[in-house]
Amino acid sequence: MSERLKLDRSMSLFEEAKQLVPGGVAGIRRPYNFVPGEYPIFFEQGKGGRVIDVDGNEYIDFLCAYGPIIIGYREDEIDETVINQIKNRGFCFSLTQEWQNTLVKKLRELIPCCEMAALVKTGSDATTIAIRVARGWTGKTKIARYGYHGWHDWCVEVKGGIPPKLYEDVYEFHYNDLDSLETILKANKDDMAGIIITPVGHPNGAEVQMPKPGYLEAVRELANQYHCLLIFDEIRSGFRCSLGGAQKLFGVTPDLSTFGKAMANGYAIAALVGKEEYMQVMTDKVFLSSTFFPNSDGIVAAIKTIEILERDHILDVIAEKGRKFGAEVEKVVEESGVPVNFTGAPWMPYITFKKDETGRYKQLRTEYYTQLIRRKVFMQPYHHGYICYRHTDEDLAYTVEAIRESLAEVKKML
Repeated sequence: MSERLKLDRSMSLFEEAKQLVPGGVAGIRRPYNFVPGEYPIFFEQGKGGRVIDVDGNEYIDFLCAYGPIIIGYREDEIDETVINQIKNRGFCFSLTQEWQNTLVKKLRELIPCCEMAALVKTGSDATTIAIRVARGWTGKTKIARYGYHGWHDWCVEVKGGIPPKLYEDVYEFHYNDLDSLETILKANKDDMAGIIITPVGHPNGAEVQMPKPGYLEAVRELANQYHCLLIFDEIRSGFRCSLGGAQKLFGVTPDLSTFGKAMANGYAIAALVGKEEYMQVMTDKVFLSSTFFPNSDGIVAAIKTIEILERDHILDVIAEKGRKFGAEVEKVVEESGVPVNFTGAPWMPYITFKKDETGRYKQLRTEYYTQLIRRKVFMQPYHHGYICYRHTDEDLAYTVEAIRESLAEVKKML
């Protein structure tokens, strides 16, 4: 069995942070989302597909900052583009710089539903303005949703501090289950403003799902039938499944779509894109404004990132790495004798533990992720991973063996 990592400085900084920041660190980065006492809490730096914590431990990082790192950490071409913008032109002004137009023209070229775009900073910004546009254009209120769409009042899972009236018109359906969606639509047929769905199913803490044949096409038809807008939340799948997102890959075009995360390889930017007819509602009826939305640091980072993704065929390389890695992990899982599922290949690999009536699976899961982090492989028990371009063949081969060894340790508990 591998030894526990030395994490003294991480723990010390966390104790200090709890006196300075509610919870010490924000939300999903808190220790209870990992294995408390086994995972670092503070990183020092990253390069390529690896990160180093404040105690000097180096990891192969498959969480990729929860998705933005599509190429690798500290990519010189992208960083130099941003530094040049900051030093020689500036990036925060009372008016907009022309880089806005450059980026939106590129988005329009790549994304099937994109005729116009609104640039924002986070995925939560993008999904929330999508809902506002759907309601503004249709004049209706009700929303059907599937997936994680951020932390704003209408969609956040933790309801503390939020009056029920702020989310009472939002109804959740199940992925790959048309009946659950149609039940909502029928019950609210005269007041449906929109359907928002992640085209790849990635529920919190559960298996990643790909759409069943015909599923997304049927969702598209239901949106047409009930005269509401179809919104694809592509914050995770965008600039990962393909340059045009999952909508391009699966051949189903929504009315609106949100993009972010991998769009700028770590710089803060997101976008709502969609058909001109619907997007124009923001001209005079639906309000969108922020001091920092037009900042060009993230915009030029996105332009350069997309240029590199195209030039170097990055997504093809990632998909090939992910397919090979996935096939090898599948074999390891099958041979392990441990009750786990492997899903999400080639883009969002994830090992989850099959639930049992006694709750024993939670102990097995904790042991597995403990063994994995001790082998310097950084993944998260409740969130799928990602493959980035800078993950080397050696990194992936090492990780396969680390998974094999970690599952073998779990097998001893059965």
